[in-house]
Amino acid sequence: MGMIYIMLIVSLVIAVFFLVTFFWATKSGQFDEDYAPSVRILFDDDKNLNANQNTNKNTKQELDGTTEV
Repeated sequence: MGMIYIMLIVSLVIAVFFLVTFFWATKSGQFDEDYAPSVRILFDDDKNLNANQNTNKNTKQELDGTTEV
């Protein structure tokens, strides 16, 4: 029976620790910007896609021996 009380106290201490950490993170502004991260991934692909297309175009021209004017 004594072990149950110890486990209960330890679990409550851990829960309070996570609750205090959550409130600290909320107060310090960790969760303020919620729009940009979800959209940022959409814009990064365009830059990489354009770079890959230019590289592929140049490689194809080198293999064909043609150049664009």
